Amino acid sequence: MRGEIMTTIAELPPGFADKVLSAQSTFRSVMDAMARPGSVQRIVPMAGTPGPMMRGVAAIALTLFDHDTPLWLDARMAESSDVVKWLKFHTGAPVIQDSSIASFALIGDGALLPALERFALGTSEYPDRSTTLILQVDRLDAGQSFELRGPGIDGVATLRASIKPADLFERLRVNETLFPRGIDVVLVADDAVVAIPRTTRVVSKGS
Repeated sequence: MRGEIMTTIAELPPGFADKVLSAQSTFRSVMDAMARPGSVQRIVPMAGTPGPMMRGVAAIALTLFDHDTPLWLDARMAESSDVVKWLKFHTGAPVIQDSSIASFALIGDGALLPALERFALGTSEYPDRSTTLILQVDRLDAGQSFELRGPGIDGVATLRASIKPADLFERLRVNETLFPRGIDVVLVADDAVVAIPRTTRVVSKGS
């Protein structure tokens, strides 16, 4: 039995080759994305990713997740034993079933995104105690056109993206009534990342 466990671990895709530099680089990319909503930032690819997880998502997981960050997975991620094993081995983050207490939620298939009210929305005293959604999308350089306004944006920012669910930004309008509580979203397409903080307002401009 022990030999089987060791073999399974050995077969898992590796984490960062250089943990410190890669984590610093990834953290900087995510923070730049948060500071400039709608801007496409790049994450330096890592060596390997498990199952359906994109390279950028894997790098974010290695950088932001630890044993103090409860993690919720959508069905696409949760059904991959490679993803679950990889996350537990490399990050130690507890994978939980109750989305309402998750620090992060990994959404491998946007069509499976639950109602946002099922996630942690923060409290008036601790608005930061909300779930950050990390959502894999098809493209962040082509597709439907969106206009973004809010802090960190000089006037209007334009984002072209192919995203599921199609009504994601309509759902995120709940942030307007919740603020300072609310949901922050990180969109990832392979090694590209775009952040949509709760303070950002997004309007579809068609294709």
